[in-house]
Amino acid sequence: MFQFLLEDAAPTGGPGGGWITIVLILAMFVLFYFFGIRPQRKQEKEAAAMRDALEVGDEITTIGGIIGEIVSMKEDTVTIETSKAGTKIRFLKTAIRSVDVRASEKNAPAPTETDSENK
Repeated sequence: MFQFLLEDAAPTGGPGGGWITIVLILAMFVLFYFFGIRPQRKQEKEAAAMRDALEVGDEITTIGGIIGEIVSMKEDTVTIETSKAGTKIRFLKTAIRSVDVRASEKNAPAPTETDSENK
């Protein structure tokens, strides 16, 4: 019943029959690299750069959803203050998902109405 499938799948022994298979496998690996591995490495580099740029005073969000302000930093850990009551929690730097507000942005003077009118 399915004899025609077996006949098409059998090697023909013609010139270039094996090369087509090798080229298809290589093309599959290239596609996998560009759509799988490369974007993941780029994302990892961006996350590492964000963690290297952390400063005391930055407001961050952890991968667990805890929001707080960095009060101290060590080599691999940061201590954040999570509330007005002064609750402090220590986290690994790898547990930080994002920086919400940079310390330099918080300390910058807010633009006033006269500044925007002069422009």
